[in-house]
Amino acid sequence: MTKAYWISAYHDVADEEKLGAYAKLATKAIDEAGGRFLARAMAARAYEAGMLQRTVIIEFPSLEAAEACHDGEGYQAALGVLGDAVTRDLRIVPGTE
Repeated sequence: MTKAYWISAYHDVADEEKLGAYAKLATKAIDEAGGRFLARAMAARAYEAGMLQRTVIIEFPSLEAAEACHDGEGYQAALGVLGDAVTRDLRIVPGTE
């Protein structure tokens, strides 16, 4: 089975407190869905059209697991707490075999 990855690039963080509350709930939902954090930090370098911004990469056992996590009750509750605290780009990308 091919793994899948969530890749989040944060363009703006308007409320660190909401982000922290979201992170606690989201981490629990992601862990329960079999997700594993590979990176969770500010970019060390940015090239070409990249930006130095917070980037999160999470590995899931499959595309179906990644999508089910995002659409599941636990992660949706985390998004409700996050609200408009951040502007980010979240992508789910299938891995290569």
